[in-house]
Amino acid sequence: MAVKKFRMKTHKATAKRFRLTGSGKLVRTKGGKSHLRRRTSARTKAKFTEMIPVQGKALQKRIRQLAPYMSKYRANPATRTAK
Repeated sequence: MAVKKFRMKTHKATAKRFRLTGSGKLVRTKGGKSHLRRRTSARTKAKFTEMIPVQGKALQKRIRQLAPYMSKYRANPATRTAK
């Protein structure tokens, strides 16, 4: 008799906000990109597009617990090859 293995559910909000780089670093985007940006300079707006590495071991551990299968999807989901 085979033992049934269970998969952990991925926290979808975490999976959308964070991404793993090819080297395995956890990166995030900056907040404040959606609205109320008229007064901000063009340089500041350009800085919003950068991905920032996540600081802190405890935070990285928590993100990996919430999205345990994130390491499988390193690239942009639109460019992933179909199985």
